[in-house]
Amino acid sequence: MRICLLDESGVINKNNLSVLAARWNLEHDNNTLMALVMKPSHLELRKRNEPLLGGVLVNFSSKTRSYRRNFGGGVKEAISKSVGIKRDYYPSILDATAGLARDAFVLAACGCQVKMLERNPVISLLLEDGLRRGYADLEIGSWLRERLILLNSSSLLVSSNISPKPDVVYLDPMYPKKKKSALVKKEMRILQYLVGLDEDSDELLKPARALAKNRVVVKRPHYAQSLAGTISDKSIKTKKHRFDIYFSNS
Repeated sequence: MRICLLDESGVINKNNLSVLAARWNLEHDNNTLMALVMKPSHLELRKRNEPLLGGVLVNFSSKTRSYRRNFGGGVKEAISKSVGIKRDYYPSILDATAGLARDAFVLAACGCQVKMLERNPVISLLLEDGLRRGYADLEIGSWLRERLILLNSSSLLVSSNISPKPDVVYLDPMYPKKKKSALVKKEMRILQYLVGLDEDSDELLKPARALAKNRVVVKRPHYAQSLAGTISDKSIKTKKHRFDIYFSNS
């Protein structure tokens, strides 16, 4: 994959970003609109022709994530209920469409062990960088190291033999946004430009159901049709989303 590589770290060794990029098969191209930028403290993704959007990074210690972790509702949240969390049960979860790991972090903060797959190499590199800093954080590092990991694999479509099998496979494929909400979040604008839509998302349901021991959970916008046109066994609805649940024994 080709992307503009910018080193703004200020360090003497200018090969750091190149080494990281090579490991994820990224090639420098100064003509691309997307840039992967090494800052002194982190990696970030930028859309070069829209500088006001700023950079997108993975920061598990951000104020937003800390507030969600401390005051978001925990096991009472819809996402927690959808994967089957109870006070004495914390399922193992494979987040097969990790993105920036927002949902994966919420589930890990609730007590679940979450493994992540992300097929876009740029997003994988951002996740890896965010985990490195998160693991070193004095407040969350001890449990984050145990509960949230990034697998060295890209997608269920190429790696469906994950062992041990997770209790839950979680899917949140990129879906077209309604026009009125297209500019709501800078992260979504930048990510959609980078990765596009998950055109093959319907193909994820079958391997997910074959892999999950207990259930598959698919997060969808409230207006979206069911993944692969397959009606779920159960749905948990919120104002903006719904969680379609497919039980493994159905």
